[in-house]
Amino acid sequence: MEKIKVIHDTMGQTLTVWFDDPAKEYICEETSEEVVLIKDTDGHVIGFELLHYRQTEETNGLTVETVVRTGP
Repeated sequence: MEKIKVIHDTMGQTLTVWFDDPAKEYICEETSEEVVLIKDTDGHVIGFELLHYRQTEETNGLTVETVVRTGP
């Protein structure tokens, strides 16, 4: 995994996270927790969309924390 793409749509109130090229999107599957899994033609999850996402008033921007683990 080289890059992760994060899109916050304030009008649509969604947060979309891509693990792979969005052009590979083939099918979407909504879960019971208002999360949409985005899959490629092989059924692998290449991203997800969180529905009804709104930032809190005190948050300025979107904070992303990165943790890289190597090995077991």
